[in-house]
Amino acid sequence: MSESFVWGTVAASSLVIGALLAFWVKISHKWVGLIMAFGAGVLISAVAFDLVEEAAAKSSGTGWAAVGLFAGCIVFFGGDRLIDRLGGSRRKDVTGAGAAAAQGGGALAIVLGSVLDGIPESMVIGLTIFQGGAVGIAYLVAVFISNLPESIASTSGLLTSGWKKSRVLWMWIAIALISGLASLAGYGIFQNSSEDTVAFVLAFAAGAILTMLADTMMPEAFEHGGKLAGIATTLGFAVAFTVHTIA
Repeated sequence: MSESFVWGTVAASSLVIGALLAFWVKISHKWVGLIMAFGAGVLISAVAFDLVEEAAAKSSGTGWAAVGLFAGCIVFFGGDRLIDRLGGSRRKDVTGAGAAAAQGGGALAIVLGSVLDGIPESMVIGLTIFQGGAVGIAYLVAVFISNLPESIASTSGLLTSGWKKSRVLWMWIAIALISGLASLAGYGIFQNSSEDTVAFVLAFAAGAILTMLADTMMPEAFEHGGKLAGIATTLGFAVAFTVHTIA
């Protein structure tokens, strides 16, 4: 059980690494957008080959995979709308505009938004450890890589808006630990679950991640990366698919 917490935290540790990169290296908005597009491609591959495909195989034609997919979409959409109202609508904005608007009480919205983005993918890590006895390397790598651009983009924006480095760093450390707990929950909660329930959970995570990509990641990637964002997204997909095939 402790293994699921460790691997969930490891996957989310790239949030902290991304923040440190943003501290030490001046990255242009265009490059952050392209990195974000690459991360989006990585997650699309993970959704297709590590979540939906597996969910469809486990549901055995009962329809629970389809139900889970749209349930994840609706739940994320509702949570994202709530966070928007709290001030976290552009939590991945690399220019600092979204972070500036989220000063004061709205700062909580940035934390909640990042947790909302990360919990579905983290729970799947714990679930796959329980199902297969070991962490799914391809999916773990996909989550790790996709977290980097999110952290770089958000950190760049927060620093531009005046946040202190220590405050940003501790925020990402806390979110990484929460992700580890989400992975632990994914391991423990579904131990006695049926195949259909597992299929629902995997598809639920897929629906939430896809909605997150469309609502937050990809618009920012295109806005700052321009037309090259399409190439970066395809490259990210290809890299993640290669890892999935090898693993």
